[in-house]
Amino acid sequence: MQTEPIYHITTIAEWEAAKLKGYYEAASLALEGFIHCSTEQQVAGVLERYYAGQTNLVKLTINAEKLNHTLRFELAGSVDEYFPHIFGPINLNAIAAVDYLM
Repeated sequence: MQTEPIYHITTIAEWEAAKLKGYYEAASLALEGFIHCSTEQQVAGVLERYYAGQTNLVKLTINAEKLNHTLRFELAGSVDEYFPHIFGPINLNAIAAVDYLM
């Protein structure tokens, strides 16, 4: 079982919408079947590769033990690393912290 937190980057607007809905879903859930996440060591690379120059971002710290859906580490061939993927919406009680990354 994953005991270390995992992380997900999203926009402030998407986070605000999640609070209203009562759960968080990334667009990748509908497109790929899972929500992309990172370990603490992977966050900087994800920000650099996919969010360079963007503002109004938040980093969600996720307590994996509280997730209602399956968490699996899967190989991302483009960077040859295993990343955590959540196979369903993220229940809000699994969000341990929200850091605003302006």
